[in-house]
Amino acid sequence: MNRRKLIALLGGASVAWPFAARAQQPPMPVIGFLHSASLEPNAKRLAAFRKGLQQGGFIEGQNVAIEYRWADGQNAKLPELAAELVKKPVSIIATLSSTPATRAAKAATSTIPIFFLIAEDPVELGLVASLNRPGGNVTGISSQNAELVAKRLGLLRELSPQASNIAVLLNQQNPNAKPIRATLEQAAATLGVQLNVLEASTDAEIEAAYASLKPNSPLLIGTDPSFFARRVMLVTLGARHSIPTMYDSREAAVAGGLMGYGQNTESSWEQAGIYVARILKGAKPGDLPVMRPTKFEYVINLKTAKALGLDVPPAMQARADEVIE
Repeated sequence: MNRRKLIALLGGASVAWPFAARAQQPPMPVIGFLHSASLEPNAKRLAAFRKGLQQGGFIEGQNVAIEYRWADGQNAKLPELAAELVKKPVSIIATLSSTPATRAAKAATSTIPIFFLIAEDPVELGLVASLNRPGGNVTGISSQNAELVAKRLGLLRELSPQASNIAVLLNQQNPNAKPIRATLEQAAATLGVQLNVLEASTDAEIEAAYASLKPNSPLLIGTDPSFFARRVMLVTLGARHSIPTMYDSREAAVAGGLMGYGQNTESSWEQAGIYVARILKGAKPGDLPVMRPTKFEYVINLKTAKALGLDVPPAMQARADEVIE
């Protein structure tokens, strides 16, 4: 073989080798992200999820891919979207702050790992066998919403001690509506108030619910992804109809709502990212205990209270984690 041919052969081998090496590398894992709402209202939460993934060693676009499926408030689309992710297939399905998405994913696969972030008891929903030993392919974070719901009602009652009736807005299409209602009815009986349950899932139904309330009638907003996505709309309606309203998140109070009490959701999404990374590295969901949120926030918006003509007792302000003035 002459020198020119030898150089050409070696040069061709050096070009071909990187391609062969890349072909032998394991494929990039894919996270299926399933949610019943849309991206825009969850953008900050999603950034927190990515932050958690990065802490676990995964950066989107570098060593992990994410396939997003947003139902845009149409829960009926969730089974189809879940089936798409299963067919793809993905390495894990994350369903954060969306119980309907979690149930759709659970129905779609019994083998692909699922990580949830929900407000309900996952044992009662049939998602896991127990909190300490979930078993199967599902685990996640649960805030055990019953305790938080009763606390929110108590705070709203404390702010409106003369009210004999407190309204609650629930999305009847959400599977958590019935247990929330049962919890609130029990808490209302203890507090000595009547509960006025309003059910709504569309813009028109929500507007009608607000229009049915008398000015200064206290209202509690049930936990639901579509209500979170509509938080600006709810705050606007509350101001228009002069309704003192308790929400389940800090974000709603920052948007102009009167009060918010609940888990620090961005922190929980970050924690979810860390645990999803563990599963991608080989941890089995069935062996990972269901976690509880570690950060909770109680926020009062005094600007909104003033607009509603309400005096928030100093004791309530002192207990708040944040007072917006």
